[in-house]
Amino acid sequence: MSFYTSLSGLQASQTEMSSISHNLANVSTNGFKKSRTEFADVIASSVSLSPTQMIGSGTVVKGNRQQFGQGNLIQSSNSLDLAVSGDGFFAVKSDMNSQRVSFTRNGGFQVDNDRYVVDSAGGHLQVYPVDGSGAVVATGLDSAVSLRLPQTSGTAVPTTATSLTLQLNANTAVPATATFDRFDPTSYNQSVQNTVYDSNGNALTMVTYLARETVPSGSVTSSDWAAYSYIGDQPLESGGSNKVTLTFDSSGAMTAPTSATTFDPVTLSTSKSEQQLSLLIGATSTQLSAPFNVVEKGQNGKAVGQLEGVTIGDDGLVKASFSNGETKALGQVMLANFSSPEGLRQQGNSYWTATGISGDPVLGTANSNGFGKLMTSTIERSNVDITEELVGLIAAQRNFQANAKALDTASQVSQTIFNIRS
Repeated sequence: MSFYTSLSGLQASQTEMSSISHNLANVSTNGFKKSRTEFADVIASSVSLSPTQMIGSGTVVKGNRQQFGQGNLIQSSNSLDLAVSGDGFFAVKSDMNSQRVSFTRNGGFQVDNDRYVVDSAGGHLQVYPVDGSGAVVATGLDSAVSLRLPQTSGTAVPTTATSLTLQLNANTAVPATATFDRFDPTSYNQSVQNTVYDSNGNALTMVTYLARETVPSGSVTSSDWAAYSYIGDQPLESGGSNKVTLTFDSSGAMTAPTSATTFDPVTLSTSKSEQQLSLLIGATSTQLSAPFNVVEKGQNGKAVGQLEGVTIGDDGLVKASFSNGETKALGQVMLANFSSPEGLRQQGNSYWTATGISGDPVLGTANSNGFGKLMTSTIERSNVDITEELVGLIAAQRNFQANAKALDTASQVSQTIFNIRS
């Protein structure tokens, strides 16, 4: 019997060394949770055997129990890197067409070619769907969706109205060249640029050239300026004329025009449809003995927003920001917890799946009851302590050597018995 008793000790020590080796091999695996080998003694007894005469029959591996203690949290520069400080697992789907959901503590996410947020193994991060205000509209594992970043936001709005409020210098002289030519800087005094949009949302530059036409003299107290507007090479005309006349009185206040100038429809080079624009020179525009200044400029068009960034709040709400100033809520990160996490089945790649031992997943969001805090731009490392594992490895090796020595001793005893001569 001593052979089998020592053999059980050897097998148990070998299992423990394998478990420790696995822990050490994954010391740099993000989200990895170490395992601890647990043993139980083996006793063969009967009702007729005195308790004081019972001899054990060795040991048996009772279980290789996972330890879900918190790993070290490391800061990163990726806004999609997530870590749970406390209880909770991220839910991921390796196959979007499958109902199978895996759970992980490895929150190192990135964006794939299809703009889905995935981990290093290609698992799609699952989130709760939300409405425009960011409120969750459906809960439950079946309602979760894979987080995908939109490429654009909104629809293009073509510019139909532009506006300028100017301060013109009253001491400006009439241009040296009398006939306006936008390619000749001596034929105008100032130019103002404004961005406008066509029906496709393409940004275009509208340039308005300003040339002084009259200077107060004698009985003439008013002053006139001419404004010529272009979009690219396309002149903006009203009634066939490209010129808008601005009139200022002796005090520098603008007296004309009193309303917006509506230009004739034009077909822009980036759009196949005609587009009509207007230009309003604000009534608060002035002509004073002060430097030229564009007080205000505006337009009512809007381009389609291009994705510029994504942020994830402490509550797990994912928001995307776009170049047109819009922000959009995309979903809320779903967390899962279990009554007995030690019963989860390991799948590799820092994945686990639920079993009858672990119980069904309890779903929720960060900072709610039973769930930890969600930290962005943070990665959870392995919870393996190298020093602790090495000490355990030495102890397991000593146990193995001791059982091997016991086995050798039993062999020598048996050999001695075989050599007994009558």
